[in-house]
Amino acid sequence: MAKSPGQLSEYHAKRHFDRTAEPEGKVGAGGKALSFIVQKHDARRLHYDFRLELDGVLKSWAVTRGPSLDPREKRLAVRVEDHPLDYGGFEGTIPEGEYGGGTVMLWDRGTWEPIGDPHAALEAGKIAFTLKGERLHGRWALVRMRGRSRGKRENWLLIKEHDEYESAESEVLDAASSVLTGRSMEAIAGGEKPPAKARKKPARLPEFVEPALAVLVDEVPRDPGWIFEIKYDGYRAEIAASGADVRIHTRSGLDWTAKFPEIARAVASLGLDRALIDAEIVGLDDEGRSNFSLLQQRLEARRGGLSCFAFDLLSTGGKSLLAKPLSERKEKLRELLGAPGKGPPGNGPLFYSESFDPRNPAELLEQCCKRDLEGLIAKRADAPYQPGRRPAWLKIKCSHRQELVIIGWSRSKKEREFASLLLGVNGEHGWRYAGRVGTGFDAATLKRLSARLDALRIGKPVAEVPREFARNAGFVRPELVAEIEFAGWTHDCMVRQARFLGLREDKPPEQIVQEQPVSIREITSPKPAAPKADAKADAVAGIPISHPEKQLYGEAAVTKLDLARYMEAAGPLMARFGAERFISLVRCPRGQGGPKFFQRHLQPGLDRYWLTRDFTNKKGETEPYMFFRDPRALVEAAQMDVLEVHIWGSRVNQPEKPDRIVFDLDPAPELKFDAVREAARQMREVLLALRLESLPLLSGGKGIHVVVPVRRQHDFETVRRFAGKLSERLADAAPERFVATMSKAERTGRIFIDYFRNDSGASAVCPLSPRNRPGAPVAWPVTWEELDRFDSAGAVSIPEARSRLQKGEQPWKTYFDIRQSLGKAQIESVESE
Repeated sequence: MAKSPGQLSEYHAKRHFDRTAEPEGKVGAGGKALSFIVQKHDARRLHYDFRLELDGVLKSWAVTRGPSLDPREKRLAVRVEDHPLDYGGFEGTIPEGEYGGGTVMLWDRGTWEPIGDPHAALEAGKIAFTLKGERLHGRWALVRMRGRSRGKRENWLLIKEHDEYESAESEVLDAASSVLTGRSMEAIAGGEKPPAKARKKPARLPEFVEPALAVLVDEVPRDPGWIFEIKYDGYRAEIAASGADVRIHTRSGLDWTAKFPEIARAVASLGLDRALIDAEIVGLDDEGRSNFSLLQQRLEARRGGLSCFAFDLLSTGGKSLLAKPLSERKEKLRELLGAPGKGPPGNGPLFYSESFDPRNPAELLEQCCKRDLEGLIAKRADAPYQPGRRPAWLKIKCSHRQELVIIGWSRSKKEREFASLLLGVNGEHGWRYAGRVGTGFDAATLKRLSARLDALRIGKPVAEVPREFARNAGFVRPELVAEIEFAGWTHDCMVRQARFLGLREDKPPEQIVQEQPVSIREITSPKPAAPKADAKADAVAGIPISHPEKQLYGEAAVTKLDLARYMEAAGPLMARFGAERFISLVRCPRGQGGPKFFQRHLQPGLDRYWLTRDFTNKKGETEPYMFFRDPRALVEAAQMDVLEVHIWGSRVNQPEKPDRIVFDLDPAPELKFDAVREAARQMREVLLALRLESLPLLSGGKGIHVVVPVRRQHDFETVRRFAGKLSERLADAAPERFVATMSKAERTGRIFIDYFRNDSGASAVCPLSPRNRPGAPVAWPVTWEELDRFDSAGAVSIPEARSRLQKGEQPWKTYFDIRQSLGKAQIESVESE
């Protein structure tokens, strides 16, 4: 037996290569990407060998119970000797009596990326990394245990870290076949030869493609060019297949092949050549209708009985079809599935999803609703496949349904686990309470949900819950997403008559926002011609726009390119209001409703048209704050996913002398916009009595900003005190309408006059700025005469605002003609009250 020095000396010392088929191997050079493999190994006891390529060998751990997708499950991983790189292709039986004797299956393979320096991490005993495998994905960690080693062996823990690939429900070890040959452990142990195709290098499966998503609209489109499909009530699935090799991914890219073995076998039986299919997996009731609750029950029971409706083909034969029109893609899909001219083939579980071209789409929707179907999907027949939420796909629902996040539960007075679940959605300022659901639970669901909730308990709610419901409630981290059916939204955005349908494991909680249908007229009406500056699709005002197709506003179908083009159109006028002022930017890397952060200081990516100037704040700290002069800075902000621009009340050359006063009228949730309009007019009358003109700004949120231009005479302290005294005076005169305190408990049924924006370092939204709110609204300036034409503070969206500006509209064109002073007499008049 030849021995090898260095990293593989222990590996060679333990093996007799004249008796075992294991590769003798040597330290290798490896490729550009670092490989990883997991081998299922039935030796003295069943375990999984986890191996990471580093320095030309495979660093190896024996994981006794195998990897888990649940971050709470920390699996023991015993460090073993390094293995050669070509061990990554070994599958077979090690003879009994030899070291490691037993059956070995190649269970997973792929590449890994270390987070930080892997050598230092390995030495320190904690190595973090990202896996891109066929079964394992996302962030993981190996952590060495202290003082618990067995002899020369090091005990480590293999841990799944929190990310979109974690799952407390999915059992990845249910995947029982080889990723190399498709054989089971029994077939390998029995010496069964792999299929002829498997002995060759397997064809690479198509890469996962971000799925196309539909925009929710208020009615069916009636103009020609649309085809219609049934809207299924299940899990979106993207199926990659090449021969017997099949992978089923969720809409976020999770590998759920093990959850749907019947469907994977049905696809494998077709012998497809590198095909990528878009589909929906459902549970069908006795009437042939998809039923989400039934889907959940069958998944939990693991007894099969699920169906898969394929509706699009993204690639075949290794060639992408994304640029082809939908009609051509569906015809090729029909051919691949062997579907007859009409209706689904055979008895399933794999069906072709038929499309319809009705003369009366509204009548088709009515028929669907009568059959208790979820609704329709309308698609442009000539459109390419466009990842993300685009207006080429529309969804029209028969009833109100959407995903909501569980943020707590109400305790039951009866003998059951809980009375109801407290629900929430992502809002502008974080989590927002969205109501309760108390029906739709059977005994098993109550027990199962209660266990999940107990593991997520926290002391305080993540959203403000009404006092009457918070008294007798428990609260949880916002990690569980529930499918909810309900009668509609109340005026204060709570669900009515809600019914629980099941948990969704395929959608991350941070993406859950309140769905608002878009007017079909906005989708189907002709769009204004693009200006010449837009001729180059991936550049606006000479600034390259990365990922121009990225959806920033979900249901509103506004892309990053759309935002950049709006900023270009609005830039010159926005600059008149916002240039030469310190700026606060709201950056939203995942788009509206996702994580956000504020930026006041210059960072890479915002350094071409942005400037800085030092400013000393109230704490005596001097920092360089951002401002701009060139309107192209706003296009650069759009490139960095900026969804809001907030401006200071002063200019950078005199940062302590404000030239504008802002009264932000912020209504309680239950108030209608009519009340806000009337309040704004009352504020105007009070200001006119003080000989001060003002202009209203639709905030793009819930309220109205009443803005008062003034000469730069006083410091912020004087202006803030004046604004505060005036607000208190108005609140005292009309306590049934106004409140000037920030306490939410005192704001019920009233309008909070927020005057705190008139302070040094404070900011207010810039006129014409987009807002980080559903529907892609902008802060739109109007005149007092125009105010009655609008029915909400977010009535003007980014597409409409751009269209208005391109037509020559100049909102607030009188603003700069207002030249007025805040005099001593006015200040004393307010303070003397």
